[in-house]
Amino acid sequence: MSEHRGPEGATPGFLVWRLSTKWRVAVDRAVAPLGLTHAQYSLVASLYGMQHAGERPSQRRLADHTGLEPLYVSKLARALESAGLIERTRDPRDPRAVQLALTERGQDVTRRAVKVVQGLLEQLLAPLGGLKSPRTRTFTGELSLLLDVPLDVPLDSAAGESPTRETPLE
Repeated sequence: MSEHRGPEGATPGFLVWRLSTKWRVAVDRAVAPLGLTHAQYSLVASLYGMQHAGERPSQRRLADHTGLEPLYVSKLARALESAGLIERTRDPRDPRAVQLALTERGQDVTRRAVKVVQGLLEQLLAPLGGLKSPRTRTFTGELSLLLDVPLDVPLDSAAGESPTRETPLE
């Protein structure tokens, strides 16, 4: 296993970007034999968990849960429906809303994909002591804390000034 710690002097933003890219590529490769992309996996795995909790979410609710844009969720849902993995139905309480549910085939594919991705996660977290280690719990808590921070770009900084450092992802 490599001891690569990232470029010397790398910023946290750059390292987060590199880790997220590494994770996306690994998941894409791992779920491709099941006919899924990383984004599709995120959708079906989230839907799987929500269904097991007794929820039949709308596309909007699933978008909020995954952090994906609602239009992108709609596009993914249509592709997954065409593949026979999910069904989309109108919400009887709100005819504008579309509810999603995994088909039987979708549940099978998702269970298999979750196992594969769980193996990747174990590999990723091995340096922290594994999935259930205290370091991983701390790391997970810190990631959650960062995800809750709003990142609204001030209007004046978006228009004019360019970054002053070599690494644009600070």
